[in-house]
Amino acid sequence: MELTPLEARIIGVLLEKEITTPEQYPLSLNSLTLGCNQKSSRSPVLSLTETETQAGIDSLNKKRLISEQSGFGSRVVKYKHRFCNTEFSDLQFSSAQVAIICLLLLRGPQTPGELRTRSNRLHAFADVNEVEQALNQLAQHSPALVIQLVKEPGKREARFDECFTPSSSASEHITESEVQSSQSNTNTNKDCCNENSDEYMQLRDRVSVLEQEVDRLKTALADLLD
Repeated sequence: MELTPLEARIIGVLLEKEITTPEQYPLSLNSLTLGCNQKSSRSPVLSLTETETQAGIDSLNKKRLISEQSGFGSRVVKYKHRFCNTEFSDLQFSSAQVAIICLLLLRGPQTPGELRTRSNRLHAFADVNEVEQALNQLAQHSPALVIQLVKEPGKREARFDECFTPSSSASEHITESEVQSSQSNTNTNKDCCNENSDEYMQLRDRVSVLEQEVDRLKTALADLLD
């Protein structure tokens, strides 16, 4: 399955609204356009016309990834996705996986920490480890649905991107051998600290506490912004 950026935005909006505002789902053309142009929780921010949104809908309709629905006595056509978790799709995701795919379609590459902070309305992740577990499941899907990017200089976490749209950062994709090499280097560094194991354990505990505090602050900030 390959999506254009416009198609990815439309699918992302339909996935999001299906979860966050089920009473308004399926979406009319006007609601879908507003969702695509939303200023918050979108990257990049778009300014689509209804004509442009309709073109994306028509393209998705040809790919059988969207369907129309009209209410009894209503002339307004509404749209729902057939992207995943329907009888028409081979993609069957857990709620955690849906949240991750939705966020990546709407906001582009993100770190596990960012995904956890931004997913509070879509899925309640207990911690970053749960995010990483869901990412690993998506990466191990055949074909892979997410991919890890090369870690940016000065960043603690690597970002992940979805594999449905052609990526502008294709050169940043990290190979499995590079991941294993990175893990091997990390393990080697840990082994070097064994001679000062008490000091190492204390440092690791302090870092863990700080990471948890940062996660709580991010979550609180996201709640305030919402």
